[in-house]
Amino acid sequence: MSMEKITEIVLASRNKKKLGELAEILAPLGIRVRSVLEFPQASEVEETGSTFAENAALKAESVSRELGCAVLADDSGLMVDYLEGAPGVYSARFSGENASDENNNRLLLEKLSGVPLAERGASFVCVLAFSLPENESVFFEGRATGKIIDKESGDKGFGYDPLFLSDDLGVTFAQAGNADKNLVSHRARAVAKFVEWLKQR
Repeated sequence: MSMEKITEIVLASRNKKKLGELAEILAPLGIRVRSVLEFPQASEVEETGSTFAENAALKAESVSRELGCAVLADDSGLMVDYLEGAPGVYSARFSGENASDENNNRLLLEKLSGVPLAERGASFVCVLAFSLPENESVFFEGRATGKIIDKESGDKGFGYDPLFLSDDLGVTFAQAGNADKNLVSHRARAVAKFVEWLKQR
């Protein structure tokens, strides 16, 4: 399958917000984005990798093999400098399996208790993996830098957004809202690199 023939990409994610965001970005390129939810035969892939890239590739390559089509997958999370990159790939389950955003945020604040703001640097990282059947994944990474504040602020985001004071925006991702966040977010930056790569094929 060559790049010229790609008019459809399956997103290996069950997150409807990610699907809508990606569909909007790729529509002008004449590419339709479909959810893996439309394909009940696709297995749920366990994220057993130790890096964002490994997890994204596991999902993209597995679904691409099963469905025989172009697949895009992402893995993303928060890396805190003071915690040597934690929670990282464990961001969604930082406080345990089936963790809530509330519990994850509480644990993060506990671990950073007493640490001055200057030492609370952090990055949201997103790695996209694009895979065609029988091909190795191609990767695109996006980062958003900021600091972890000492109490939640804003109600528009999810996950760690209320604690992440964005260097670009000067407010937390949860204060900013989607339109501003999507200009500078880790996912938006990774997707922008993917789109540029697609245009050059």
